[in-house]
Amino acid sequence: MKVLVLGGTTEARRLAGLIHGEFAVVSSLAGRTSAPLLPAGEVRIGGFGGATGLAGYLRDTGVGAVVDATHPFAATMSGNVFEACAGTGVPLMILRRPAWSAGPGDDWHRVASLPAAAAGLPHLGRRVFLTTGRQGLPVFAGLDECWFLSRSVEAPTGDVPRNLEVLLDRGPFTVAGELAILTRHHIDVLVTKDSGGSPAKLAAAHELGIPVLMVNRPATPPAPVVATPDEAAAWLRTLRR
Repeated sequence: MKVLVLGGTTEARRLAGLIHGEFAVVSSLAGRTSAPLLPAGEVRIGGFGGATGLAGYLRDTGVGAVVDATHPFAATMSGNVFEACAGTGVPLMILRRPAWSAGPGDDWHRVASLPAAAAGLPHLGRRVFLTTGRQGLPVFAGLDECWFLSRSVEAPTGDVPRNLEVLLDRGPFTVAGELAILTRHHIDVLVTKDSGGSPAKLAAAHELGIPVLMVNRPATPPAPVVATPDEAAAWLRTLRR
């Protein structure tokens, strides 16, 4: 059975590694980074042309199941996948890492969007560790009263904040490393998306008493959801029975 795994996430790569050889796995990457970490099996890079194009791809290539393992904030792609699978009858499973939850002593401020984070930022701090990805930087471009340290895999383009230092790095990150960054740059507020995964930066912010502006993840389409690659692989195996 041919399985289409969508997403360049860690979970997507792990799933591809688990099922490669057991299924004909095709991993689809968006192509937003020039040197992505490639999963096992066949790799496809680039878009499909919306829900209609993806539906055509599913029919033309004989895909028997789809796992949406995209980033929790890839709302447009997830919507297209849901629509394409609903229209073609191809089974769909969503693989999403669990969201983060604040614990005792955490100073989190949840907001609905990046613009809402930018609006509330000056009230919480002026030296900002921004870990929302390079594509969100234009939202913060007008905050000249703040200084930003932005971390991303590749350098940003387009509008960026006037007072910006860019840190090019790829995870996983450690608590010790995050503590060193926050301390060295005198960070007084962390801005991040609720993408789940390693909580190293959140643990470091907690230890230093730094407030966190947390952007809530968008709603997941109404399809079955699992939290781990092992669960997604187990679901795929049930389809062969």
